[in-house]
Parts: sequence; C-alpha cells; structure tokens
Amino acid sequence: MIELQNVKKRYKMGDTIVMALDGVSITINEGEFVAIVGPSGSGKSTLMNVIGCLDVASDGSYVLNQIPIGKYHQDELADIRNQQIGFIFQQFNLLPNFTAIENVMMPMTYARMSPSKREEKAKLLLHQVGLGDRMYHKPTELSGGQQQRVSIARALANDPAIILADEPTGALDTKTGSEVLTMLKELNQSGKTVVIITHDMEVALRTNRMITLKDGKVDSDVKVGGKDA
Repeated sequence: MIELQNVKKRYKMGDTIVMALDGVSITINEGEFVAIVGPSGSGKSTLMNVIGCLDVASDGSYVLNQIPIGKYHQDELADIRNQQIGFIFQQFNLLPNFTAIENVMMPMTYARMSPSKREEKAKLLLHQVGLGDRMYHKPTELSGGQQQRVSIARALANDPAIILADEPTGALDTKTGSEVLTMLKELNQSGKTVVIITHDMEVALRTNRMITLKDGKVDSDVKVGGKDA
C-alpha cells in the first residue's frame, strides 16, 4: 500500500541545506493502523507530506498503491490525493462559509460526482459520524469535536483506501479526542489503512504499530497494543 525506499527530502534555508528526511525506508500494508511519532524537527510532518502526495522526495522512491509517485506531476498528484487519500487535520481545515454538508461534498465536486449523488453521500456520511442534525450548520456553529467529525466525514467522501490524520486530537479535549480516536479505530476495523502523525504517546499507543522518527531517520518500528481508552 505505502512503500518508501531510502527517501530523502532536502530544503534550502538561506545558504544552509536542511535534510528533513535522511534515508527513510518503511512499508505500510493495506489495513494497518499506524502511528508515526517523533519530537518537533524529527521529520514526521515532512514524511506526512510525502506520504500524502503534498510534496515529493528529493531522492529515493515512493510507491503508493502500486503507483510510482516520483514520476507524477502536480496535477496528477492532486488527482491521487483526491482519489486515494482522505486527510484529517489538527485544525480541521473546514471552509468557514460553507455548511457541514457543503464541506463534505467538496471532495466529491472535484471528483466530478453528480450533485444529487454528492448530497446523498454527504448526508449518509454525516449521519455515520453522528451529525445528522447538524449538517446545515457552519463550522463556527459547531464544537471542536463536531468540526473534527465533519472533517472525518469529508475524508471519507471519495472512499479512499488511506486515511492520513495529522495530529487529529491536538485541538480537542481528552474526552473528545478519545472519541475521535475510537472513530479512527473503527474505520481501520472496517478495512481502511489509517496513518496518524502525532507527538502524543497516548494516541500512538492506541494504534497497532508505532514508527518513531529522529533527525529525519527511522529510529524504531514496533508493534504496540492498540489499547482502548
């Protein structure tokens, strides 16, 4: 599903070359529930961007669901993101002037789904995340937990194979964050490959595998218990 071999990512900052990723090799199989952890500056955000096709590696290879990403252009990468990956962000990234249902329909618009099918599917997804009675509310009228549920519904809009969650509980209180993690675990149990980027060990320990980055390299890759809240 996700295969990176000796991936490196360099950034130029003034006269300095920063090696954000320095020879990362990992394989994530279909149906896994994985946390990528590490301190600030470890390279986990850069790795998320590479996995999510938001950025491309400077060196090495990345194959996503048998697609060699390094050979794709920006427009093609946008199509892959829309079709293959569902994103969940710490700050939700909802469009503020759009209602919940309009936010969920947006990825389907880019996928050229008919208006009637978009609305039907968005309603179904919002019911699934427990927001059937809030679908016509704008983000400012929703709590943080409700906004994250909208973003989960949006991530599922085009039935992606992979859910990529960047600090999905970082802006939430403990109880609400636990509820969101439970939803992600249930998505994994339904067959989705779920990858969480986090600095929170409590979050990581609720997955089944923890990959730790340090200074742009894989420091450890271990199975964990996937403990309940």
